[in-house]
Amino acid sequence: MKKIEAIIKPFKLEEVKSGLAELGIEGMTVSEVKGYGNPTQSTRPLYGPSRLPFIPKLKVELIVRNDLLGSAVAAIKQSARTGTRGDGKIFVQDLLEVIRIRTEERGDQAL
Repeated sequence: MKKIEAIIKPFKLEEVKSGLAELGIEGMTVSEVKGYGNPTQSTRPLYGPSRLPFIPKLKVELIVRNDLLGSAVAAIKQSARTGTRGDGKIFVQDLLEVIRIRTEERGDQAL
């Protein structure tokens, strides 16, 4: 199993949800976050104090079976991309265990 974290523009959430739903992936956690990217690409002044603004984003977190990883990442990339700066990032991590608290199911059955 893999954990996917995607940082996306807020207005792209519905497209991301739809793209994942087409794969049968409907469970996810969405959090409002703020951040900024590579400051060397910004338009801030080179000298003097600078204040980089934090930009509102959404963090989408989901757990997928290994066989769905490539399709899920592709769906997020396709639906979240605008082609402009700040489209976001996707992080993928190995997941050791998933346990459904209510039923105590483990692994893929807990998804």
